[in-house]
Amino acid sequence: MATTTVASSGLQFATKRTCLSSSSTRRGVLSPSSVVVGGDSKVGLSMKVSSLRAQSNVRSFVTKAMASEESKPAVLPGLPIDLRGKRAFIAGVADDKGYGWAIAKSLAAAGAEILLGTWVPALNIFETSLRRGKFDESRVLPDGSLMEITKVYPLDAVFDNPDDVPEDIKTNKRYAGSSKWTVEEVAETVKQDFGTIDILVHSLANGPEVSKPLLETSRKGYLAAISASSYSYVSLLKHFIPIMNPGGASISLTYIAAERIIPGYGGGMSSAKAALESDTRVLAFEAGRRHKVRVNTISAGPLGSRAAKAIGFIDTMIEYSISNSPIQKELAAEEVGNAAAFLVSPLASAITGAVIYVDNGLNAMGVAVDSPVFGELDIPKNH
Repeated sequence: MATTTVASSGLQFATKRTCLSSSSTRRGVLSPSSVVVGGDSKVGLSMKVSSLRAQSNVRSFVTKAMASEESKPAVLPGLPIDLRGKRAFIAGVADDKGYGWAIAKSLAAAGAEILLGTWVPALNIFETSLRRGKFDESRVLPDGSLMEITKVYPLDAVFDNPDDVPEDIKTNKRYAGSSKWTVEEVAETVKQDFGTIDILVHSLANGPEVSKPLLETSRKGYLAAISASSYSYVSLLKHFIPIMNPGGASISLTYIAAERIIPGYGGGMSSAKAALESDTRVLAFEAGRRHKVRVNTISAGPLGSRAAKAIGFIDTMIEYSISNSPIQKELAAEEVGNAAAFLVSPLASAITGAVIYVDNGLNAMGVAVDSPVFGELDIPKNH
């Protein structure tokens, strides 16, 4: 029995092929030409018949063994992440560069069906790019196939239901042609289309005054950051959890600014991430007790996505992270995607209410080791 295993970025996928090796003759299945001893034709004939019988018995045994194996489901080696038969809704995917896309790919690679929620003003561009094949290179999975996206829904997670939508948004041309895009309406549409989901991913955030220091942030800007970046997760879980299967899981994305001072990450965004982490713990308790759904958040390191570039100093943060993290390398989006696949899988069945750091260990550092004051210390560096 030979087993071919394809492994990529920590996700395991295996296929089995069964064969009889030519070396089987060396392991006790004799060939007819090898049984004539001392030139005695009678002895040779007798041993030849015995050999053929033995060979027939071995073939019969192998045939039965193969039939027995084929009747059983394939068992993948090790601890593979297996999400076959699961359906995931991922909110906040508008291109192929961010963490949301990477999470979608990892879940798809593990076998999950993918539904996306895309911000309404970005929907047309995203669907057009997807249809014209601009994302095909990014859609390639570890087995060489392309990630399939079952459906893309228009979504604006700032609004819970149609009554929340102000008139200027309703008449905004960027929303023209789209309907049923509030959180409540999207959840209801997904229910009508598919009945249930198993996985909910919150991968969206926005702070209109993110470039302003907190002391210069307006009340409106601060509350907008909270609404779009943290309460949006509460709303999504509130409206989707009634259609989530027991044993399901939900994750969001946070940032170390929830716990540490990151100058330049302003406009109330650090407050929003802190709220998101606190809400994760409370939601884990409520969702777990009432619906048997797990809730976790991933504190991801800096990534040069399109959304992150709006902050204005993301390249500096990436350079800082590489210089000061225990593991000196640039964080890849797929590393966050793979952590998400683990968290929503049965392998993480006892993990809920947790903040999982995927940042090359930067969160563990108490000082910046690239500071000139540490120049005389013998600190290993990746050259």
